[in-house]
Amino acid sequence: MRAGFPDFRLGKVLATSFTGTLSERHGDAVERIPTPQRLIDWLAVYGLAVDSCTTAQLDHARELRESIHAVATAAAIQDALPASAVQVINDCSAQGRAAAILTPEGRRRWQLGSASCVEDALSVIAADAISIIAGERDGKLALCASPTCQAAFFDTSQSRTRRWCDMNTCGNRQKKARFHANQRKNPRSAE
Repeated sequence: MRAGFPDFRLGKVLATSFTGTLSERHGDAVERIPTPQRLIDWLAVYGLAVDSCTTAQLDHARELRESIHAVATAAAIQDALPASAVQVINDCSAQGRAAAILTPEGRRRWQLGSASCVEDALSVIAADAISIIAGERDGKLALCASPTCQAAFFDTSQSRTRRWCDMNTCGNRQKKARFHANQRKNPRSAE
């Protein structure tokens, strides 16, 4: 990762990982794609390499990110999907040029053409969001239990009871806070 920028929080699900490029939404927000180059870097990590990105394309990517977050949040709490956010996702999905490729391991991978642009990569992210929100994939949309995070994530655990978007950050932070609160209540238990 490039020096001076927060690390990416990488997940296995493209669309919800993309929404994670803005974390701590209800606390001190952390923007993980603050520049066009950082968006290029993030896309490359997910196999969606593009050569360039303008400020307008970064703004468009952030609009898609926030739309996916809004729709995924509504779906997770079983609320009506916001029509304007749905429209952004649908428009992004329809704009791009990408092909689904079958790997030798039997998995689907997206391939952008040689002259691909940011919009092509965003269409793949939008298509991934559509498949999750439409219930086409095995898993469940949920919201992080951290009061400062509340990120939408796709729970593929066997029991579908995962509480944290990322155990290494939000989960550990909450468990640590609970431990310290218990230590303050019961100072003798630390002996």
